[in-house]
Amino acid sequence: MTLATKLHSIQQVFSKIQAIEGIAPLLLRVYLAPIFIKAGYGKLAAFDDTAAYFGSPDWGLGLPFPELMTALAGGTELIGGWLLLFGLATRFIALPLMLTMLVAAVTAHWQYGWHTLPESTLTVPWEWRMDLIEGANERKDAAKSLLREYGNYSWLTENGAITILKNGIEFAATYFIMLLVLLFTGGGRYTSVDHYIDKWIKQHK
Repeated sequence: MTLATKLHSIQQVFSKIQAIEGIAPLLLRVYLAPIFIKAGYGKLAAFDDTAAYFGSPDWGLGLPFPELMTALAGGTELIGGWLLLFGLATRFIALPLMLTMLVAAVTAHWQYGWHTLPESTLTVPWEWRMDLIEGANERKDAAKSLLREYGNYSWLTENGAITILKNGIEFAATYFIMLLVLLFTGGGRYTSVDHYIDKWIKQHK
C-alpha cells in the first residue's frame, strides 16, 4: 500500500467521524449546563446574601453595584445553563458566560493560585501560590492527625478523603476554555437546536 493510499484511507476515516462531530460539543454542553444552572439558581435564590458577599470589602469581593452584579451573574448562569443544555444560541451565550468565569477567576480565586485543591507536588508549571499549597497540606495533615486521634476516622473518610479547599482559578479557567471551544464549534451538528434553526434558515432563503 502506497503512502498516498494510506493517507486517503485515513482521510476517509476522518470523513466518517465528521458525521458524528456534534457529539463532542453536545458532551461539553451537557457537562457545563447543570453547573451553571445550579450556580445561577443559587445566586438568585440567596440574592441578598450573594449581593452582600459581592459588595463587602471586608469579607467579600468588594465589587461595585453588588445587586446589579448579582442579577447579571446569576441570570447569565441560570439562563445560559438552560440554553447550553438545548444548544440554543450557543455561541451567543458562550461570551457572557466566559466573561462571568473571567470575573470570578480574577475577583474570587486569583489570589489562591491555580489549584482548586492542594497538591503535595507541583502538577502544573504555572502555579504561582506554592506557599498556599504547602500551608494547605500542612493543615490537612494536622486535621487528619486530630481526626485519627479523636474522631472515627474510618467513618469520616468512608465516602472520600479529607482535604482542604484551596479555591484557585482551576475550575473557572477550565470552564472558560470549554466555553471557548463552544464559541468556535457552536452547539453541534445534529445535536443542537442551533443546527436545525440554521438548516431551516438556509432552506428558506
